[in-house]
Amino acid sequence: MIVVEVRRNGVVEARHRVHAVAVREGEVVASSGDPAHVCFMRSSSKPLQALPLVRARDDLPDDELAVACASHRDMPEQVAAVRALLARAEATEDDLELGRQEGRPPELIHNNCSGNHAGMLALCQARGWSTQGYRLPEHPVQQACLEVHAEAAEVEPGAIATGTDGCGIVTFALTLERMAHAFSRLESLPGGSTVATAMRARPDLVGGPDGADFLLMRAAAGWLAKGGAEGLLCAAGPDGMGVALKSEDGTSRGHAPALAVFLGGLGIELPDLAVRPILNTRGERVGEVVTA
Repeated sequence: MIVVEVRRNGVVEARHRVHAVAVREGEVVASSGDPAHVCFMRSSSKPLQALPLVRARDDLPDDELAVACASHRDMPEQVAAVRALLARAEATEDDLELGRQEGRPPELIHNNCSGNHAGMLALCQARGWSTQGYRLPEHPVQQACLEVHAEAAEVEPGAIATGTDGCGIVTFALTLERMAHAFSRLESLPGGSTVATAMRARPDLVGGPDGADFLLMRAAAGWLAKGGAEGLLCAAGPDGMGVALKSEDGTSRGHAPALAVFLGGLGIELPDLAVRPILNTRGERVGEVVTA
């Protein structure tokens, strides 16, 4: 188990316990904690959820596809990419089956999952499916997402437990080992290289500048990553290795240092992720987040 500490002036204020597993060619190459731990993929699913979209249409530029894989921070360039994807879907904000997100403007496009939902509307447009209820388990969109998760993880669809995500769509539960396996296979699947290329080209649209997924994509050439709610992060390297991390306490604060120590053991040095500063409201460094 990887333990990440939050320290202020040398005093430990919190500890995050992180499970991690790396898989290549179907084999576990490294693990810490429990690779068989089961949880929902939440937003880490988004690169997989984009596969039915790229298989249905080949007209998506990198920015629109990247934001379809995003949990965006409501930055102007991110919202602009969502608007462009909605236009390509011949849809409007009124078609988004989202709720308002606390702390953001009331328009649904500002929800951090609006790009993901816009991609689902674009899939409906390409396939001639009704957009009504696209978020529901019985809709062809969600059935297609279930099928690609089963395809990527190499499990039977009926073996995947499902739930309802925070934005209203279906979320899928797998072991961390199967999640890492799914990400290790992403680029080898039909459409997967297109998704990977877009995420690598526009990591700034996939998340935020302080997110471990963005930090990893910026620091390590050829890597892609996507964080999910409740302390999950999935990633894939250029050598076909997939990685999954899960914080037991459901927070993402320890992801960057955990990635640095875990991938460092595999020969991938990430010094910029190893120690993350804690700043006060004056912008002064008052502590750090670092592995124990």
